[in-house]
Amino acid sequence: MGEKKVHMVDVTEKQNTHRTSVSSGLIRMTAPTLELVRKGKIDKGDVITVAHIAAINSAKMTPTIIPLCHPLNITGVDVTFDFEEDPPSIRVTTEVKGYDRTGYEMEAMTAAMAALLTIYDMLKPVDDSMVIGPVLLESKSGGKSGEWRRRK
Repeated sequence: MGEKKVHMVDVTEKQNTHRTSVSSGLIRMTAPTLELVRKGKIDKGDVITVAHIAAINSAKMTPTIIPLCHPLNITGVDVTFDFEEDPPSIRVTTEVKGYDRTGYEMEAMTAAMAALLTIYDMLKPVDDSMVIGPVLLESKSGGKSGEWRRRK
């Protein structure tokens, strides 16, 4: 076997453009657990606020978490949480945007996953049946490849 190299993709010649990436993820839980979150009755505190902060922080920290990601100029991170009844779950949607030479897909997915893991951590004392997933890239725009949207 020959020598294997690991390297960061060289984006030197790429153009800076406005780029956005949107990701979503789901955490399923019992109906009573979802109701506790809605009512703010979790001992560790406000689940949604803490998960929101985790998403933003992790988007900014993605190059530290994912070894070959470029540090990017993030200009905005939006996070939304939707409560779903059937099955009982919380859907997290993240949008990361900025102006740079490469896309924000990993930042959006890392943000969604960090929010989901934070929710899991805060709820594990009351619900050991939770399931995370899937986490998906929903759309991206900017750069040479232009617009991409996941087909429903």
